[in-house]
Amino acid sequence: MKSKKINKEYLDKIKQLIKYNKSYYDKSNPLISDHQYDDLKNEILNLEKKYKFLTHKDSPSKIVGYKPSKNFKKIRHKVPMLSLSNAFDENDLINFEKRIINFLDQSNDFKIEYSAEPKIDGISASLFYKDGELITGLSRGDGKEGEDITQNLKTIKDIPKIIKSKNFPKEIDIRGEVFIKNSEFKNMSDKFANPRNAASGSLRQKNPKETEKIPLRFIAYTFGYEKNIQVKTQDDFLKNLSEWGFKTNPLNKKIVGIKNLLENYKNIENKRDELDFDIDGIVYKVNNFELQRRLGNVANAPRWAIAHKFSANSAISKILNIEIQIGRTGALTPVAKIKPINIGGVVVSNATLHNEDEINRKDIRIGDTAVIERAGDVIPHIVSIDLSKREKNSEKFIFPLKCPSCGSETIKDYNLTTKKKDAVRRCSSEGYECDKISIEKIKHFVSKEAFNIDGFGKKIVENFWNLKLVRLPQDIFNLDFSKIENKEGWGKKSVANLKYSINLRKNISFERFIFALGIRHIGLENAKLISRNLKTYKNFLALTKSKNLNELLNIDGIGDTQIKSIKNFFSNKTNLKVIDDLVKILSINDSIAIKKDGLLKNKTFMLTGKLKEMSRAEAKSLIEQNSGEIISNVSKKLDFLIVGEKPTKRKIENAKELKIKILSQIEWMKMLNKTS
Repeated sequence: MKSKKINKEYLDKIKQLIKYNKSYYDKSNPLISDHQYDDLKNEILNLEKKYKFLTHKDSPSKIVGYKPSKNFKKIRHKVPMLSLSNAFDENDLINFEKRIINFLDQSNDFKIEYSAEPKIDGISASLFYKDGELITGLSRGDGKEGEDITQNLKTIKDIPKIIKSKNFPKEIDIRGEVFIKNSEFKNMSDKFANPRNAASGSLRQKNPKETEKIPLRFIAYTFGYEKNIQVKTQDDFLKNLSEWGFKTNPLNKKIVGIKNLLENYKNIENKRDELDFDIDGIVYKVNNFELQRRLGNVANAPRWAIAHKFSANSAISKILNIEIQIGRTGALTPVAKIKPINIGGVVVSNATLHNEDEINRKDIRIGDTAVIERAGDVIPHIVSIDLSKREKNSEKFIFPLKCPSCGSETIKDYNLTTKKKDAVRRCSSEGYECDKISIEKIKHFVSKEAFNIDGFGKKIVENFWNLKLVRLPQDIFNLDFSKIENKEGWGKKSVANLKYSINLRKNISFERFIFALGIRHIGLENAKLISRNLKTYKNFLALTKSKNLNELLNIDGIGDTQIKSIKNFFSNKTNLKVIDDLVKILSINDSIAIKKDGLLKNKTFMLTGKLKEMSRAEAKSLIEQNSGEIISNVSKKLDFLIVGEKPTKRKIENAKELKIKILSQIEWMKMLNKTS
């Protein structure tokens, strides 16, 4: 009787695992957090260890990943893509090393050198090269067979298509992780739950042109099949990968001793939130390839490697309410107000629900018990709902068909690119008729990338709105400062400082003026393109009176979507009044032509920290105007790191390791023959 009960418990857990695998691998839709998934796997493995009669073909002890999708051609891996055993604490690591020492028949004082590599939370991929040419690219699949996603992988810029290095093997299967940076995922968070989801869904598009639109990255870390490889250690192999044109993790380290592994683990775990990509642990590999070959594999995992997982970045909490936030473009974003919980050292009381479709898909309701996940600087989100704890009188959440702020109809726009309706529902108001949109538009107007008015932050905007001092952007430049002096938190000095900051920004570049208007689909880069094409703000004003904007289609990067947004913006009388009034107040500088042979020609720059009396946007524009290039990562391609106040320490450390020149703002300005 007892064995029947144990067997039922075991099979129930296996069924759960199959369900979660199918949803994650087939639909790119995780139903539970990584931590919960690992816990379930361990429960199954522990049951098998305790009760030898338990066995199943879908057990994590027998399978890797999930069977390849029917949508793609299956190709067998020349060398299986194995999974890794997990370690969760110091004892697990000690036992891991003991097993290695015992297997090799060495004494306890035998020193093992490890390659410690942060485990990026992405999608595994295998790249087969022959005579230096990329032939096929596969997903992990079930470890034995993978999906042929060659054409999709070829769209990733980090993946070399041809390698001409003399020491590159005749044949080799390079393996690594496809992922999306957190900073780039922010623009996609209305469509996907997390960066890994986005990477998985993008890689499995049938049309490679759609995949190409997604900012996928690739970091290489190992090989499977090889022919005539010349290196003897993992550390040397990683160096070779860099020489061949692959990106590798800058946090990789060669380490000896469990204590040193743990110290490195803690250091990286503390840096997790600073990183621009998600990591869920550190992989330790025996560095010596000869030892790796001797150790071999056990079941579906190598004896010579283990994944040391970080503590959970998820927790369980109750949804107290669902509120609708309205952005400057009218987007209605649902936010779950949750019972405050601590996740990874941060107290969380809000979680994004992304959009109406996400709520309906997961059937999220007020009063539900939910798994909340937080990764890096990505806004906490709801992974899944515990239906067993749902209240009997629970009601389905109905998304508002009227704007909660102004009462206008809410709509879903038809996307010209996808040929589908957008997932995001929006307020149909185009101008400043909606109070919530107005507040967000003004916040955008004064932001760093726009007018960058020092001392005029989001709270000040809300304060002045409530005091009815600011209703439109032009009101900022016509403030009656005498009405502020006697208000709480203000005095003559603070008012004088604000007045100075506002007057300072009456002079602005053409591109930042366009960006500050907050036209939907017109970000800073598109604003630059338009300003450089039109050259003067007077030509932009002429457009406001023109019904034909098709000349903008001649600008590379400006398409039908942007044209439609500009037309809608110009069709609103309040928007036109805002432009007319601002033009009378401001001094708008004509577009500065980009020099082809400037002082910074062929030089790459990156910025960290706050610059003195200059926004990040201004600094970038100045670099571009002088033929320099802005890059977003500290890598060997970077020539100069410009450091302002309160910089990111990690970036400075990485720059020092790569011997990249670090400049102060003054040193950089001297390069331009300017003073700051």
